[in-house]
Amino acid sequence: MTAAGTILVIGATGTTGSRTAAGLTAAGHRVRAAGRRAKPVAGAEPVAFDWYDPATHPAALDGADRVYLVPPVGDPDPAAVMLPFLRQARAAGVRRAVLLSSSAVPAGGPAVGAVHQALPGLFEQWAVLRPSWFMQNFTGTHTHARGIRDEGVVRTAAGDGRVGFVDAGDIAAVAVRALTDARVPGTDLVLTGPETLSHDDIAAIATEVTGRPVVHRRLSVEQLAEHLAGEVPARFAELLAGLDRAIAAGAEDRVTDTVRRVTGRAPRSFRAHFEAEAEAEARRHG
Repeated sequence: MTAAGTILVIGATGTTGSRTAAGLTAAGHRVRAAGRRAKPVAGAEPVAFDWYDPATHPAALDGADRVYLVPPVGDPDPAAVMLPFLRQARAAGVRRAVLLSSSAVPAGGPAVGAVHQALPGLFEQWAVLRPSWFMQNFTGTHTHARGIRDEGVVRTAAGDGRVGFVDAGDIAAVAVRALTDARVPGTDLVLTGPETLSHDDIAAIATEVTGRPVVHRRLSVEQLAEHLAGEVPARFAELLAGLDRAIAAGAEDRVTDTVRRVTGRAPRSFRAHFEAEAEAEARRHG
């Protein structure tokens, strides 16, 4: 493990950031939990942080030597705000940066791909986490989760394409190691679950677990972009719909051993995740 220092977790109330902050504090690390509002996070120092408000950046960086970077949500060009911050972070004493990207976005690719490409030139110690699509998209507040709960529908333009869906807890476990191990990865890490599933498979598992019919409704890329444009900016909706086209072509049909290799334990299956969330939901409403 690295010497004691403050680890800045950006997006500390989000899907992976909250789990990463929890894992770090549980292991005894000093954590500064950054979000748009300085919300209490168990064991961490809360600090207000907004990618688009540079006035919030110095306090977040003060005394930090490592940073977990969650890009601004829904921004098709996050490099415009992230790269100036990263240069400021380096000047402030940050020596290790771990970036959350996506398995669908290589270095130099669209959106956060530009930040990935720049990271090795900014920090000697770095890693880029490139998880496949989150299992939590089907159980949280994501459009897929709402579609399952409210309509019994999963809408995609992915066709029969298969995805190595990954649990956010496994992503966070890898992030903790990347931030704290003595040897930094110094590369990008593609993270998947233990198997690939189609969205027909997802609908079948959801049907079995909930006891309510769930179907996969196949849309064209254009129809999906139009549907998503009701929730996110049109340009970002087009980007997301285009990723489904890549899934349909087989871009995400792969399984890696990264989670097991880095953390020493097997990644969680989608069924195990969905069953646990369904049980938790039943308890909340029981």
